[in-house]
Amino acid sequence: MPDAYELFLNDLRRAKGLDLTGYKRPQMERRINSLMRSLKIDDYKTYLNLLEKEIQHWRKFLDTLTINVSEFYRNPAQWEILQEKILPELIGRSGSLKIWSAGCSTGEEPYTLAMVALNRFPNVHFSLLATDVDNEVINRAKTGLYSDKAVANLPRAYLVKYFTKEGNSFRLSDEIKNKVRFMKHNLLRDAFDRYFDLILCRNVVIYFTEESKAELYRKFYSALKPGGVLFTGSTEQIFQAREIGYNLISSFFYKRGE
Repeated sequence: MPDAYELFLNDLRRAKGLDLTGYKRPQMERRINSLMRSLKIDDYKTYLNLLEKEIQHWRKFLDTLTINVSEFYRNPAQWEILQEKILPELIGRSGSLKIWSAGCSTGEEPYTLAMVALNRFPNVHFSLLATDVDNEVINRAKTGLYSDKAVANLPRAYLVKYFTKEGNSFRLSDEIKNKVRFMKHNLLRDAFDRYFDLILCRNVVIYFTEESKAELYRKFYSALKPGGVLFTGSTEQIFQAREIGYNLISSFFYKRGE
């Protein structure tokens, strides 16, 4: 018989269309209960009613659960590998690039990729899809306004060329924003497009159950072209990579077999 937390997840899925059953229970339950305690709420039904009625509490709920923390050029050494080795090889295979930034949060990752592509490979056509489960962070990404902390790792040439200072924030240029197509997408539930040359999914699946991770990596494999590459996060390793059909070509870069 379902316990109170499981019943809450069922009610949440019906009321808000958000399915958390594929996420690790301890982390999710701890964060949800912490939010409830901060509001002096001690039962899930009351909390769900609040989430349905008050948009600010719903947004805080999503922010807390999805941990929307991102930055431009995150883990610079990995971006160097991407632009010096991975992208040239992919371009050499097809001449153009179809790219997906999955779990893009507030847009720093796909926008970084757009800057790299435009500067390093100006004559190469690329399409860049960025998706997230949270409409709120997608809207923030489309706005293109970022803190100084978010741009701290960005090469200065990119900062000067593509950003305008606004008070304590930095406004991204329309030239870069127009290169990225944003869309709401649930990695655990929605269908995937196919024939991607490159998929980036970094620092997202650490919150998923092992079963959900395994299913997701298989779905990414099917979404890649033969020879396409999956770029994962620094804390994420695909233990069953060979079983699925991936070859590890560099740390955090997995190539689909031909």
